Amino acid sequence: MNKALTLFQSYLGKDSSKSISPLMRWLNPTLLSVTEGELEFSYLIREEMTNPMGILHGGTTAAIIDDAVGATVYSLGKSNLYTTVNLAVDYFASAKVGETIIAKTSITKNGNQIVNTSCEIWNADKTRMIAKGHSNLIKIENDRK
Repeated sequence: MNKALTLFQSYLGKDSSKSISPLMRWLNPTLLSVTEGELEFSYLIREEMTNPMGILHGGTTAAIIDDAVGATVYSLGKSNLYTTVNLAVDYFASAKVGETIIAKTSITKNGNQIVNTSCEIWNADKTRMIAKGHSNLIKIENDRK
C-alpha cells in the first residue's frame, strides 16, 4: 500500500497550508489531481512571488518546479528520501500578480538511485506555457521505515 499516495489523495482540492514542506506552505498551491508519479497543482501568484516588473520571478518559478517534482517523487511511496541533484528550467512567458498558474509534474524515469522528473507550468486555461523544467533527484540513505 502506498501511504504517500493515500495522503495526497486526501488533500485533493485543498490548499497546502498543512504540508510538511515549509516552502510548499509558503507557495500554498491547491492540489488538483494525483496519481502515482503525476501531480497537478494550481498557484495564485502573489506580489511576494514576483520581480520588480510585477511578473512571476524566475526563482519562484524554479522553486515551484523543484517543490512540485519533489512531492511527485514522494507520491511514489519509496522507502528512502530523494534530494535534487540538478534542475534545468526554460522560461517561455510571463505571469502577473493575481493570475493562476498550473504546474503538472511527471516521472520520466523511476530509477532506484536517480529519479528523472519533469514539470510544465501553464496559465490557468492551459493555452500558454509559462515554463518547463526537468530535474534529477538522488536517493539518500535516510530510511523512512
